[in-house]
Amino acid sequence: MLIGIIGLGDMGRLYAKAFAKAGYEVYGCDMPENREKLEADLAPHGVKLLDSGREIAHRCDLIIYSVEAEKIMQVVAEYGPITKYGAIVAGQTSVKHPEITAFEKHLPADANIITFHAMHGPGFAPQGQKLILINHRSDADAYKRMLDLFTAIDSDVVELKDYHEHDRIVADTQAVTHVGFESMGTAWSNAGFFPWDNGSYHGGIDNVKILTTLRIFSYKAHVYAGLAIMNPYARQQVKRYAQSESELFKLMIMEEEQKFRDRLYRARDFVFHESRKPIMFNDAVMKEFSLADGPAQRKPNSHLSILSMVDAWYHLGVSPYDNLIAQTPPFRLRLGIAEYLFKNEELLEESIETALYDKSIRGDDLEFHSAVREWSSIIGYGDMEGYKKHFNQVQAFFKDRLDEGNKQSAELIRRLTME
Repeated sequence: MLIGIIGLGDMGRLYAKAFAKAGYEVYGCDMPENREKLEADLAPHGVKLLDSGREIAHRCDLIIYSVEAEKIMQVVAEYGPITKYGAIVAGQTSVKHPEITAFEKHLPADANIITFHAMHGPGFAPQGQKLILINHRSDADAYKRMLDLFTAIDSDVVELKDYHEHDRIVADTQAVTHVGFESMGTAWSNAGFFPWDNGSYHGGIDNVKILTTLRIFSYKAHVYAGLAIMNPYARQQVKRYAQSESELFKLMIMEEEQKFRDRLYRARDFVFHESRKPIMFNDAVMKEFSLADGPAQRKPNSHLSILSMVDAWYHLGVSPYDNLIAQTPPFRLRLGIAEYLFKNEELLEESIETALYDKSIRGDDLEFHSAVREWSSIIGYGDMEGYKKHFNQVQAFFKDRLDEGNKQSAELIRRLTME
């Protein structure tokens, strides 16, 4: 099976190397100006560069479109009609609605459409990582070849029945998860301080928050923009997250203690009841991963970002544990710290009391509230360019710590998943 990859960005290159290492013949193409750099990177791994997607589409038995979600229609329109007879066509985008629409519109009727989504970033090799496989339209032999391919590179394959199920799960595990951490980063940026220099952000939960935020901002804006704006299920979930955050924030500033507490305990009982298999993060491991200089005294924190997420899950009727079948590292960290907070009644009560009565954290919560509104509005308007600009502005604020944050978060993920 000759494999061709159209688009050799971070993930395209990662999988080209993995397929070649497994013994497959792999071809790739990208923009002409990138060719020299790509050949230097890929030739030692046995990946051959072709001049254009036309050669890939015409020659290869498996054609993978590894391009930005917002460009998928344009690229498939150009190369799709000349797809080799009976070839398998796949996409590597994180949102499948626009991808499947493009395939159905521009591919020949004989093409097998079996798409996939690697649930990890380019910082992780494919081995052992979750990968979603969706058989949209194919014969049995083609589907077996795709399963054999991902078995050969040791992916942890999760088979979903259709792309609608994929996009619903991804809306929760990626789009809303990212917005929560992006809002934290925006709040800290707008407030003009680094959280590791502030006593309100010392402790295990906050170490995970900070490192995951830095991890997300270390990657490219277009990936997150496509996930949030082009996924029809994401907009509704982001809107619900913003609504939950706003309603909780109002109860906090009005000091409506009974309503606030009752609401959070209802959400806790729905999301974290005893039939769920807990993740059980190790507190000692979480406390190890701090960016602060030297030991620091922990101050209570409202954890409004986590309270809002659990409240949103409750109102959406979503069980995040069910979505672990297609988890990403940031989602597992987000669910893990939510579980850690809500299943520890002493810590949950501290968070509730702090949210309602500790004025020293109120300014930070106001910044977070404003940030959630900003991100929700951008996504609601479908403003792709606004999303990227907003993301890049915050990324620039944290630029000196992104590499360190990415490395530490990778180690944190490794340690917590080993426990």
